Parts: sequence; structure tokens; C-alpha cells
Amino acid sequence: MYLDWNSTAPVLPEVQRAMHEAEAHGWANPASVHRLGRAARDQIEVARRALGSLLGVNARDVVFTSGGTEANNMALLGAPALVTSRLEHPSVTRTAELLAETIPVIWLAATPSGLIEPEQVLEVLPKLPTGTVVAIQATNHETGAIQPISELALAVHRHGAWLHVDAVQAAGRLPPAAWRDGDSFCLAAHKLGGPKGIGALAWRIPRPAPKAALLGGNQERGLRPGTQNAVLAAGFRAAIEHAWSGPERQPKLGLLRDRMERELAEWSHPNLTHANRQAHVTSLHVPGWRADELVAALDLEGICISGGAACSAGSAEPSAVVTAMLGRERARGSVRVSLGETNTTADIDRAIDAFRAIVSRRRPHP
Repeated sequence: MYLDWNSTAPVLPEVQRAMHEAEAHGWANPASVHRLGRAARDQIEVARRALGSLLGVNARDVVFTSGGTEANNMALLGAPALVTSRLEHPSVTRTAELLAETIPVIWLAATPSGLIEPEQVLEVLPKLPTGTVVAIQATNHETGAIQPISELALAVHRHGAWLHVDAVQAAGRLPPAAWRDGDSFCLAAHKLGGPKGIGALAWRIPRPAPKAALLGGNQERGLRPGTQNAVLAAGFRAAIEHAWSGPERQPKLGLLRDRMERELAEWSHPNLTHANRQAHVTSLHVPGWRADELVAALDLEGICISGGAACSAGSAEPSAVVTAMLGRERARGSVRVSLGETNTTADIDRAIDAFRAIVSRRRPHP
């Protein structure tokens, strides 16, 4: 029973079909000028236009990357100063920790409800140089908290700074108007039911283009050199087309999520209960349990959830996100359940029964 959609979404059938067709007709090197090379290039440019449309930017200002991590890194490298928070994905927080050795980095405090308040941004930006990058997720990968991107953008632009929006978890789940007021964006195909290994960084003019992290050819405007993969791009395009209707499917998932929280109220407590969160995800605190123990116990019952960001799996450290919101002790027993469009009421009921059985028969010592 797969309840870990924030880690990755199952590959969509239409994505599989698009990639299979691209394998047959777009396998050549897209940089080649002959007809086979042009066919591969066409696959990439169609995908680039689809991304530009979703993000509300010129297709020329969309650069394909290996995923969201590389896109976030590219967006931050070269910034004269950086403002972010511990709520962000590790591809942002770890880059910020590295940059702090050479540039000013300001860490914003999170509210207990997992939000960044625009007033904080207005307070710190006057002390920083023009062109400072403010990196804020559109929605959190562990709690589903939805950040006030429009209000944050107003605060950022008032002081000549740029807002980088990690939209990896927002695209396909929230209407674009809720998150695309930023100056640059990153996406990852596999969160949308597309293939792993491809993502994108896009930005608006007049924000300067990011700095290249690699040296090589002129692919992707020289910002991301290396032979492009038309097959992955075709899958990304199909996933983007499916994502346009994604927000319409979220209310059904909210009913399932609420059912789970209600039925498990005796054994667990949501880390986030306010209305400003995504419908498909819940972060649950289970007293007396460590997150890794509960994840393993549920896995033995065939229920797939996670203890936080998938990229941190295997770490004994508690969730950095929940720690930033509510403290380390609360984070130690917090797990994430994230639903997707193929989940049903029967799935949720099965997960509830397994959860109850596990928690009621044994409470491990802290």
C-alpha cells in the first residue's frame, strides 16, 4: 500500500507511452543537425514549452537539469547573500551551509504552523545587498504547509531581492497562481508521475541567469552542458500535461487524509492542523515511537510511508522540518503519510487498521 507520494509518484501510463515513442524516434543526439538529431531536439523543445506555460515564463528561460536538487543548487550559487529557513529541502539548506562560508546567510525562524512570515523577510533584507536571493518552498515536503508566496514576493521585491521558489511539491497539486509569483522556480519530473533523472530550473527576466555549475558544451544555453536526454524530456512533457488538472483531484485526497487523522486521533497527533496545507499529506507525531521504528513496522505490514524527506532516509536524525517547527523531541516520533490519485478509501482503512494494530501491541522505549 503506497502512501509515500511526496517521495516519488508512480510513473503515469501516458508518460510511459511518451517515453516509448521517444525511444523509437528521438534517440539521436539532440545537438546533431541531421534529421534524426532534429527529431530528438523537437522532443526537448516541446517539453520546454510545456514547462514555460506551466511556470508562466518564456520557454527560453527554462533549463533542464538532473532533478530538483541540481536546480536548487544552480539557483543559489552565485548569490551575493541568501535568506532561507530550516524548513527547506536539504538541497537548499546544505547549499546555504556551504555558502555561509563566503557570503551572508540569514536563517528565518519558522512558526509552529510551519510558515515563514513576510514580516521577517522585510526585517532582514535592508541589511543585505541588492540581488540577495530569498529561497522559500511553495509547499513543504513533509508537512504540506503552503507558504504565502504572493505576500513573500511583495516583501522580497520591495528591497531589490529575488525570490527563488522550490515548486517541486506544489506543481500538479496547487493552482499555479498560488506559487508562481517568484523570480525563479525548480521542478522535478518524478514528483509529477514523470521519470527520475530530469528536472528544471526556470527564471523570469530581468533576474540574471544562474551561473553554470559545470563546464562543457553549449547545451541548455551553456548553463547545463552535456548531451540532453530526449526520452526523459518526453516523459517530463507528458507529466506536465497531466499536472495541469492535478489541483482538481486534491479535494478527494483531503477527505481521505482527514479520515486517517480522525481515526488515528487516539494514537497520534498531526504536526500541522491549520487549513493552509496541502490536502494529500499529513505529518503525524506518535508518542513513544521513533519514526524509523514505526516506518519499519508498517513496512512489514505492507504499508509504505516515510519518516521525512526521502533523501534523508537511513539517517538516525529526526526530521529537520518538524524540529524547526516544534522541537527535536516532537520530531523524533514524526512520520509522513502522503497520498496520490490512485489511493482509495479501502487503502486508507487498511493503513488505519495496520497502524492501530502496531501501536496498540507495543510501545517502544524512547
